[in-house]
Amino acid sequence: MNAPQRLQNETKTDTTRTIFIRDLKIPALIGIHDFEKDAHQVICINVDMRTDDQGKPLNDDFDNAVCYEGAVKGIKKIISAGHINLVETMAEEIAKFCLSDSRVISVKVRVEKPDIIADAAGVGVEIERYQTLRVDLPDAG
Repeated sequence: MNAPQRLQNETKTDTTRTIFIRDLKIPALIGIHDFEKDAHQVICINVDMRTDDQGKPLNDDFDNAVCYEGAVKGIKKIISAGHINLVETMAEEIAKFCLSDSRVISVKVRVEKPDIIADAAGVGVEIERYQTLRVDLPDAG
């Protein structure tokens, strides 16, 4: 009889916020074929970054928010660094960058090549990655 009461007292509301980037079109050197290594092709990127806001208000303060403008700049930097063979590799690099902000608890990244297959509106990959927990353990010494 006490168990339901205990569960009720331990219930809390978790809240998240999703910062998104939609249909970011950027010329990139990407692909395994020779013609893809020498010429830029437009890729389309979509990103959803989920943050745990712990019910805390942003208080209309930019420093309390994950910056989508900074995320776009970081994505452009990854793409401008040079040729990447696989859309999977590009998606992983973008996810890693997004998760470098510890406030981001998960990220979904879609990298799409809209013009590479004539009969398809687009081809690509979508991945979802999660923040790893960092626990400092005391020295055993």
